[in-house]
Amino acid sequence: MNGLNFILNLYDMQYIKLAEILGINKQNITMWVKGKQNIPKKYLPILEELFNINREYFSKELTEIDKLEIQKEKLKQDLKPIISKEQSEFSIGEVNDIIKKPIYDKEEMNTIERKIEKARLAQRFKECMDIVDENPYIDTYKLIVELMEKVPHEIVLHKTIEALSHYYKIIPDCVSKGAEQDDFEEEIMEVFANNEY
Repeated sequence: MNGLNFILNLYDMQYIKLAEILGINKQNITMWVKGKQNIPKKYLPILEELFNINREYFSKELTEIDKLEIQKEKLKQDLKPIISKEQSEFSIGEVNDIIKKPIYDKEEMNTIERKIEKARLAQRFKECMDIVDENPYIDTYKLIVELMEKVPHEIVLHKTIEALSHYYKIIPDCVSKGAEQDDFEEEIMEVFANNEY
């Protein structure tokens, strides 16, 4: 979906109203939304200020993540949330490091943050599957999905995934969930060592 169209729908603003604000004809807005004409650069700063949304979103076809980010910005404007606390957690992805994750006083903000995180994970999972067209380990991906569907809350699944993450140095050794996890990992590492993995 075109960014301008999505934003106008989200803000419940008619084309005619935006045209009045910009001092142009409604037909110009229609052309922009349909992608028949690019939004002139002189209007992008005005749109950015009007909606408090980054100008890059107005002219592009939006991904699901883009849509969620725009919704988050609108929620911030509507709810004016306050960060009630910060939670330290190890971030895997663009920056593998311990980060401070904000926890807002408005649950709607925390919910949209979780939705964005899930959408990013789903995108990364898809990209991993697309790395090789005839992926020799596609059965492994099928097993991962089965495990996620059937036993997502089983502690042994979480402990094993975390152990593998330490084994392959995705998570540094200094990041631990405690003595119980450390003991579990020590036993798994012993199995790997005994079988020359």
